[in-house]
Amino acid sequence: MNTVDPTDRRVLERNYDYAQKNVQVLSTWYECETKRMIELLAENDIDLSANDEQRFGPYYRLVR
Repeated sequence: MNTVDPTDRRVLERNYDYAQKNVQVLSTWYECETKRMIELLAENDIDLSANDEQRFGPYYRLVR
């Protein structure tokens, strides 16, 4: 049986798409704080949506 790493870049990016590019929805799915989800996206070079950029852009850029 194959195990999927939810923090793998491709999986994370696909899940962000499924969450309609909403960091808060994605962090709920992953059961982590929004701040941690922004860090995961930044560390994996996954661009934020325009809405998330407005809300979390400064922290995202700091981490990236």
